[in-house]
Amino acid sequence: EVDERFGSKRDLEELVERAHSLEIRVFLDIVLHHGGDNWQYPGDQDYYYNQGMEFPLDNWRYPDRPIPIELRRPEMYGRKGQIRHFDEFPETREGDFVHLKAFRNDDSQEALRVQQLLIDIHCYWIRELDVDGFRLDAVKHMGEASIRRFSSRVREYAYSLGKRNFFIFGELVGDEDMANEYIGPMTLAPSDRNVYYGLNSVLDFQLYYVREGVIKGRESPGKLIERYEALQKNALRRGESGEFLVTFLDNHDQVGKDFKQRFGYDATPEQVIAGVAFLLCALGTPCLYYGTEQGLDGHGQGDRFVRECLFDPDDSTSNILNTESAIYEAIARLAKFRKENRALRFGRMFMREVSSDGVHFKLPDCDECTLAFSRILHDQETLYVFNSAPSKSKEEYIRVGTPSGTSPRQMKPFYGLDHSVDIRSTDTESGNTFFIQLSLSPMQLIILHNV
Repeated sequence: EVDERFGSKRDLEELVERAHSLEIRVFLDIVLHHGGDNWQYPGDQDYYYNQGMEFPLDNWRYPDRPIPIELRRPEMYGRKGQIRHFDEFPETREGDFVHLKAFRNDDSQEALRVQQLLIDIHCYWIRELDVDGFRLDAVKHMGEASIRRFSSRVREYAYSLGKRNFFIFGELVGDEDMANEYIGPMTLAPSDRNVYYGLNSVLDFQLYYVREGVIKGRESPGKLIERYEALQKNALRRGESGEFLVTFLDNHDQVGKDFKQRFGYDATPEQVIAGVAFLLCALGTPCLYYGTEQGLDGHGQGDRFVRECLFDPDDSTSNILNTESAIYEAIARLAKFRKENRALRFGRMFMREVSSDGVHFKLPDCDECTLAFSRILHDQETLYVFNSAPSKSKEEYIRVGTPSGTSPRQMKPFYGLDHSVDIRSTDTESGNTFFIQLSLSPMQLIILHNV
């Protein structure tokens, strides 16, 4: 059932119906690795993972949980204590997530029964709510085979209901090779000849870790540029799925950070807008975490501050949603532009070289740089330019694509400028170079396009 603090099942059905009427897709954020703290180890003591040892389940904490009752069986759980080392295998898959109890996660018959039960539960919610996809939590803590089985069977069920584009992406903090084990079609084992279609995508944590300092003018964009080069290569290897890595500016999983805060912490509204604009204009499927549009900074001691709620569960008339703030209005405008601009959704992406003299062009390699990139689809080009310097104006020359015979020789403004910009050219050692010239104020964001 739906937690009564957030409403009823019918409320959730109405939310999905309303969203669909506005052409908004709805995803449920689900957990397959563990359930709640529904039972205890002997003496209600903390037990920790120890070389795969299995410990007794002492007793259940509640008379009516977990739900469904099929989960009220000790053999459904791994019972191997809390994870100590989150990057060590098999510990990170077999252990409990702090006090949240891990389901059995292997190839045993008990584990397969758990997996089938989880499949049935989530197929129920697809049918009841008509949701459009799932975001899978803690994917790294699940085996590749179990994720593939779940994704494939859930997607088949969605197909049977006429839902042809059911999208499943995972929260996975790891490198590219690890992600590739979970994404796309593959066979499970030599003895199993079925092809299982895994996740459509994963959250791009690697991009998340390198972007914040660049937008705020504190770091060189070198690693950011390298990340997009890697995305281009993976797009070639994965085919279409390479375009769909889910990108984000901030979220509640501040993995690897000693001090948790959101992108809005110690940031100006201009920097938040530039960060979201980067997300909406760059390669990938952008995911906007709630509260970013209000400039929430998540600053405080403890995990709860990066999970701040926009409303009071005890007062349905009270919330902090401000649709007239500069950040909210800019994001709404940028999102509409992305929806209408095919180059931003399907185009190739190129990081752009910049120059201070119009002759010597190179990719930026210092902090407080001018960050620029293009999305190109056939002869359509959209250009993102941001001066990350908090207090320094600049006169910059930015390379653009080579105009075709029918392309205009000007770029029109969408954001941050009120006039068109001429496309000029010069002869360089590498041939004829096309560029535009811009005068940039501190933290000024400009978006141009040629159609």
